[in-house]
Amino acid sequence: MGRIIAIDLGTKRTGLAVTDVLKITANPLETIETSNLASYLSTYFSKEEVDTIVLGYPKSLDGTPNEMTPRVISLKDRLGKLFPEKKLVLVDERYTSKMAMQSMIAMGSKKKDRKEKAGNLDKISAAIILQTYLEKL
Repeated sequence: MGRIIAIDLGTKRTGLAVTDVLKITANPLETIETSNLASYLSTYFSKEEVDTIVLGYPKSLDGTPNEMTPRVISLKDRLGKLFPEKKLVLVDERYTSKMAMQSMIAMGSKKKDRKEKAGNLDKISAAIILQTYLEKL
């Protein structure tokens, strides 16, 4: 039984989150440079069993595609070729960045720390995307 990994794709940084082995909880994993994503995933998959890749699917507030939507579709196609044995799923990611920021505030992060630790925001957003997926299982 493999884990599920979630990806919150960004132009520069990408947030990652992963489930526990029982697929119960979503945990922030890492924030990496987007250009290193495929390499990072290959290494991670060689060490950890992963069944499913969940991609945050960006949309505008009205539900229409936004400027990141084509990049996510392109990434999905690329990952499908690189890792054909993995299930690929798109999950609506509207409001996840806002929810991640609210989580950081609730955890007591100061405004200065939130600005300096933008990478935390990315992996928390990925965890929210993953939790959304888990709730639908």
